[in-house]
Amino acid sequence: MQKTMEHTPQIIPKEEIPNLEFKLPVTVEQPDDLMERLIEATKLGNLHHVKIAIVFHDDEGLKQVETTIWATGAKYICLKGGVWLPISRIKDIKLI
Repeated sequence: MQKTMEHTPQIIPKEEIPNLEFKLPVTVEQPDDLMERLIEATKLGNLHHVKIAIVFHDDEGLKQVETTIWATGAKYICLKGGVWLPISRIKDIKLI
């Protein structure tokens, strides 16, 4: 059974992401243009060190991290500091 989680995101430091779990099946509503926005955010992060607010779901609920995106792959993004986050768990991103 898949869980859908919606509420106000808990803001966390990016250093906590490796301690989070992404094992349970979760349905995440994503904008249609999320990949394009991630690629643009990656360019801004690499060229201008622009921070992005990333709202995502871990197994416990909605989280938000404010950091720089260094790389965007097919399934994961790499944040500043070598932290990886699954794209399938990202709800939204926005410039801060």
